[in-house]
Amino acid sequence: MNFKRKLLIFLTSFVFIIPMNTMAYSKYLIPGGENIGIKVESNGIYVVGFYKVNGQEIAKEAGFKVGDRIISINDILIDSVSDLIEQVDSHDDVIDIKYGIIRDNKKSFIIMKLEKDQDESYKTGIYVKDMITGIGTLTYIDPADNTYGALGHEITESNTGIAFSVKKGSIYESSVTSITKASISTPGEKNAKINMKNVYGNITKNLETGIYGKVDKKISDSDPVEVVNVDDVKLGKAEIITVLNGSKKDKYDIEILSIDTNHPTKNFYIKVVDNRLLDKTGGIIKGMSGSPIIQNGKLVGAITHTIVNKAGSGYGISIVKMLESVK
Repeated sequence: MNFKRKLLIFLTSFVFIIPMNTMAYSKYLIPGGENIGIKVESNGIYVVGFYKVNGQEIAKEAGFKVGDRIISINDILIDSVSDLIEQVDSHDDVIDIKYGIIRDNKKSFIIMKLEKDQDESYKTGIYVKDMITGIGTLTYIDPADNTYGALGHEITESNTGIAFSVKKGSIYESSVTSITKASISTPGEKNAKINMKNVYGNITKNLETGIYGKVDKKISDSDPVEVVNVDDVKLGKAEIITVLNGSKKDKYDIEILSIDTNHPTKNFYIKVVDNRLLDKTGGIIKGMSGSPIIQNGKLVGAITHTIVNKAGSGYGISIVKMLESVK
């Protein structure tokens, strides 16, 4: 046997041991629909606004911008508002404070002198936030490892629209107490209470496609259903699962009007056709994000956005887009 023949046999044998068609996600998932409470703590402190100190906007003049994330003071790492207050109170007003910030994913520093107002207390001139609470809808649970996905979009800070950098977070039991119906110019919303004593699981990722983590208790009695790729979704009839009262899930009819396989999040343009939902909510409302979309008994995606002046219509994301983004 010559060298070339030996090499050919070796390469042929090697090809056969490569695994083929390995899926990066589970083919069967438990569809959600449960209303969930959400609480996240940020990795750093977000600047969300400014106020004047002795008639001057000292923070703006120093170079701060809304959306900056403060991560240190005089090279001491901080990650909460209480840390910020402690560090500010520990410095004398003649000392310039060096703030470490993240802006546009780049680290830089801002020097700003502390000022005292008329009551002789130190002021920074910035409004800050280190935590967000809210509600949303659970999209799925993977029974293989108890991981979950929810919302179908990222958590953003309401004043800045910037994605929240999550240090840690949790999802909780939540029940809908009332509905604010959508109008022509105003989006509606679910009003809900959050039971902080009943933690469902953690939040480990806040991505463009949703929030993700792991549940540590049984949340749903639903059976797993098959996952459908966006390429196999059909125009026409479908359903969403969501909660409009208390914790009772229900299915509501929608129609998928168009499909965009290339968009990162807005894969389905949908219209609500169920009069029960339209009469109660006016269409798609805040808090409904993450509601699973079911077609022919299979999980195809989740509701993500409403259209403000057309609440009966909105967008959804492919379930496979969610699954692939988190793996």
